Amino acid sequence: MLARELVKNLKEVCSNRGVLTGDGRTAYYRSGFRSGSGYALAVVFPESLLQLWRVLEVCVEGNCAIVMQATKTGLTEGSTPSGFDYDREVVVVNITRIKKIILLDGGKQAIVFPGSTLHELEQELRKVNRMPHSVIGSTTIGATVVGGIANNAGGALCKRGSSYTELSLFARVDKEGKLKLVNHLGINHLGETPEEIFSTLETESFCSDDICDMEKAASDRDYSDRIRNINADKPNRYNADPSRLYEVSGSAGKVAAFAVRVDTYPMPEEKQVFFLGTNNPDQLGFLRRQILKQFRELPEMCEYMNREIFDTAKKYGKDIFLSIKHIGTKRLPRLYAFKSSLEYYLNKIPFIPKFLPDQILYYLSRLFPEHLPNRLLDFRDRFEHYLILVMSDEGINEAREYLESEWSKMDGSDFFECSQSEQEAALMHRFAAAGAAIRYQTVHQRKTEEVLALDIALLGSDQQWMEELPEEINRHLDLSLYYGHFMCHVFHHDYIFKKGTDVHAIKALLLKNLDAKGAKYPAEHNVGHMYEADECLQKFYRELDPTNTFNPGIGGTEKQSRITVS
Repeated sequence: MLARELVKNLKEVCSNRGVLTGDGRTAYYRSGFRSGSGYALAVVFPESLLQLWRVLEVCVEGNCAIVMQATKTGLTEGSTPSGFDYDREVVVVNITRIKKIILLDGGKQAIVFPGSTLHELEQELRKVNRMPHSVIGSTTIGATVVGGIANNAGGALCKRGSSYTELSLFARVDKEGKLKLVNHLGINHLGETPEEIFSTLETESFCSDDICDMEKAASDRDYSDRIRNINADKPNRYNADPSRLYEVSGSAGKVAAFAVRVDTYPMPEEKQVFFLGTNNPDQLGFLRRQILKQFRELPEMCEYMNREIFDTAKKYGKDIFLSIKHIGTKRLPRLYAFKSSLEYYLNKIPFIPKFLPDQILYYLSRLFPEHLPNRLLDFRDRFEHYLILVMSDEGINEAREYLESEWSKMDGSDFFECSQSEQEAALMHRFAAAGAAIRYQTVHQRKTEEVLALDIALLGSDQQWMEELPEEINRHLDLSLYYGHFMCHVFHHDYIFKKGTDVHAIKALLLKNLDAKGAKYPAEHNVGHMYEADECLQKFYRELDPTNTFNPGIGGTEKQSRITVS
């Protein structure tokens, strides 16, 4: 199909308003959140499930490569085209306009359409005193529920694991090149044809008796047992875990999701944040094993930071902290999107520094007074390693008693119970850490290379969790920042190298060391176009998408069509 005819057919489905063409108009949607970009003939914005189906029909008929895209918050370039070497036209299908959330059984589960965000689900569930899978991080920057499931994302909350469901409605292209709708949503009497199914869902024309397949998982339900295995010879969670690859879950855009059914969680009656400090990382490792082995109640969350990331986030993540505090999470996704779009156009102007809005925000934030409470700053001065331990309900006293009787008596360690303002500050500071390395590099781009960010899952039994880098790497480092989800042993390592460092060579050395430890990577950001998918993951992709129609090239796989032309 000629490009001109293809665009015409797409506009017949979505109108001129719903189809963008031309390099300038599509540029933002062809570039990743942090890095990566590629070619696309058009970016299409369907506004209903039926429009999405019709768009896919046009693309499959035209033998296009289809890149499914939501809010573009992925950090490994997986939601945009990659490069300009595709063997056919590429169409980006952005599903952010297709929004709907249907609560089931009083909110114990939810059916979520592809454009609905975690933040929107969180707001809806608050009405029934329940919570979604994620409550910070991807929630704040506007990530969609479907996007999280497609990438097995998340897991900061100790009781919930990665995003996962076995109940979904999705489209795939079979080995004959035919578009098929697969209805595994677990709702009876939705209809037989795509048109009937979409209409029933959008009008909610089904009753509670139609809900079935309760035995199928709508979350990672055995995670809380898995995380307690401190002798495990494999990580608790990572993107390519074969036991968590199921249809839409872990699909990385190799199918088109129309709706997913997910579990929700009761909201705790009470929460308490404990802030811990130590100069001996082995004591943190001992604490982890004690909590997982002996505590009746798991923490809600347990986040680690080292002193370097504490300081970097304090200085270079201050505007993020202040934005969350004073603007609120509801408006942040739009502001992120506007800033990213503005940056793209400003970066094209030769005499303007790269990522100018980030630099302006950094210097503006310095005009504001100190934003962190005194007790957090005191612990920063006294200790090199910190834990933000969040307990709820019955677990609060359990943690308090242990910390008073055991932790506080260890040499070089201490803790305090956060007040309401202190716990909000501690959690916002931890969130700000996620973007601090990027901001540091942006401000100091003349003396540093781009950030090398790794998210790593260590073995459940690994007691040597603190990395010790050899001199051949250390001498190239400007900063090494460590933070992460401590109980599940998933860590974020952000390395900022001095100008002139061969980052690809250093990355190879780092990954070699991780391989020797049996670690898995990426742990929660998926392979995107920055990592090689292992054979198990490639096999899963090929089974989902035998013709290589959706997101070709993901995980270092081939980009060429596998449709046989007779």
